[in-house]
Amino acid sequence: MAERLASLMGAFQTRVLTLDTAGAGAYDSEHGLDVARVGATRLAPSARAALLNLEALRAAVSFRPELVLAMHIVVSPAAAVIRRARGTSSVQYFHAKEIGARPRLAAFAARQADVVIAVSRYTASLIEATGAHPRSVRLVPPGVDLPDDPAPEPSTQPTVLTIARLRETYKGHDIMVRALALVREQVPDVRWVVIGDGPLRVGIEEQARACGIAEATSFLGAVSEDERNAWLRRCDLLAMPSRDPGGGLAGEGFGIAFMEAAAYGKPVVAGNFGGALDAVSDGESGLLIDPLSPPAIAEAISTLLLDSTLAARLGAGGRARAQQFAWPAIAARLEGVLLESHRG
Repeated sequence: MAERLASLMGAFQTRVLTLDTAGAGAYDSEHGLDVARVGATRLAPSARAALLNLEALRAAVSFRPELVLAMHIVVSPAAAVIRRARGTSSVQYFHAKEIGARPRLAAFAARQADVVIAVSRYTASLIEATGAHPRSVRLVPPGVDLPDDPAPEPSTQPTVLTIARLRETYKGHDIMVRALALVREQVPDVRWVVIGDGPLRVGIEEQARACGIAEATSFLGAVSEDERNAWLRRCDLLAMPSRDPGGGLAGEGFGIAFMEAAAYGKPVVAGNFGGALDAVSDGESGLLIDPLSPPAIAEAISTLLLDSTLAARLGAGGRARAQQFAWPAIAARLEGVLLESHRG
């Protein structure tokens, strides 16, 4: 995300400091970015964060930044030190999950920044719940890649797609299993395709067998970007009924999968909670449903599968709305916030 935004903002001379990943060098070279990669993939998360903060402080000595944009709260300590030592402006991004996981660090990050950026209204409410009182809060959602060819591909049967890692129960895979069993009563040949992997996969597959829908489900695991996009073109709709995880943890910060489906002109079914309230326009790009109600989710899915006119209208509305969330548009919004912060 940081690299993508940096490549689209021309008002600043930008240096990106981030962790190294496979294929990162080719990406940096292709986009002509000034990127310093920190090779810490084999370290524990706490050690990675410590090393990233240390490298940020070192980079500040030579680069002498006038503005620091921290994309995650784990680097807020370095951002705070640079702000105090150099008098730089500091802008802090918040996504959602990290706030519930580390509320004290999140509160610190919010207090020390000149401007706080939340990816959704839900995320902004989580920041407020920490007790911190940021100087300024701005909403800047994540961006989405618009496909060169959004034309749908033919499918042999009605297909419902879910794109989400099988790591957090709040994503709603368990509720989807129960909902699909009900959908089959109205759409017997429906197929559920699940993209994403994680430790919950075995349990969800067992639940699908117990509910008698195993033959109607396909768990694909982690797939390439091309394969994911092919399924977005092929499916009839995307469904991910994310819910409140409870226990003080954060739920869906935004739900970029909803916007990716919208970019391909596909309607979505989402839980009426969290960041989905910003990502999905109810009745315009999809349907917001009680994420704890399998019957309500099943009714929404069945309606979209059986009412092609409604599905087409919501898909067209989503595609038009996705234009507002294209990466160039989001980068321009962020650039405006950064310029205002720098001048202020």
